[in-house]
Amino acid sequence: MEATNGKHEQPVLLVLRALKLGDLLVAVPALRALRRAYPEHRLLYAAQDWLEDALELVGGYDLLPTHGLDVPIPIEAGKVDIAVNLHGSGPESEARLAAVRPRTVVGHWTPERPGPAWLEEIHERERWTRLLQWHGIEAEPDDFRLLPPAVPSPCPGATVLHVGAAYGSRLWPEDRFAKVARTLSADGHRVVFTGSSAERPRALDVARLAGLPEGQVLAGRLRLAEFMAAIAESRLVVSADTGAAHLASAYSRPSVVLFGPAPAEVWGPPPGPHIVLTDAQVRRGDTFAATPDPALLAVSVEDVMAAVGQLRLS
Repeated sequence: MEATNGKHEQPVLLVLRALKLGDLLVAVPALRALRRAYPEHRLLYAAQDWLEDALELVGGYDLLPTHGLDVPIPIEAGKVDIAVNLHGSGPESEARLAAVRPRTVVGHWTPERPGPAWLEEIHERERWTRLLQWHGIEAEPDDFRLLPPAVPSPCPGATVLHVGAAYGSRLWPEDRFAKVARTLSADGHRVVFTGSSAERPRALDVARLAGLPEGQVLAGRLRLAEFMAAIAESRLVVSADTGAAHLASAYSRPSVVLFGPAPAEVWGPPPGPHIVLTDAQVRRGDTFAATPDPALLAVSVEDVMAAVGQLRLS
């Protein structure tokens, strides 16, 4: 690209993954590989703007605010040297990238372009590193660590119960979360409850059922950077398959992760101090269902407490 002053502009590499926090975190190995492979490029990550704090802990990327695939990617056509489709392989994401007219596209196979075949039953970290490997870029699925948090934890050493989730299919019952919170608190854990602003009423209900004070409910009170720091410096995390669980993986914090509609073999934590609880035999698998998946409901309070007992807690 030629600048008006006659000097060459820095080439641009654009990554499309306009999804949520957990989706960003499972893509970290691929993002780090791209940063190593293209040190001379300006790296842009097209996703929702609220993820900026999290992206900063990946390192090397600028956020290009993009609200899903329902809007065009906000960059001038012809400015992108390399576009990487980490969003999917369907016609919607392919069309959004085609509209910016990149010189090269790194993606899965399409009728118009060579690439690796899309595999359904493969872990997300492996899916995206496998894509890059096919295109000749060295990438390792276990390269998923984040940089240290940019702010101090609001609750260092606390046990974090992340009681919310984006969809009803992942909502473990409030009374079960409350029993876990009450038991952990009685065992000496400093329990806090996290979630979004929309999830604060649910977190308040769980705290009330557990007999714990409202001051321990941090849901809706933390910026993303503070939430990430709370997980990074936690003693233990108990969560459904959400961004909180992926953060616990990124910072190697002991965690108990409750899986419902999503298969753990595709979205589960890496090896480490993490225990997955689910019952895949009864999984309904409808992510967008309003009610909890049977695989999630199969997990009991006793199951969670037994898993906590298996973890080495400081």
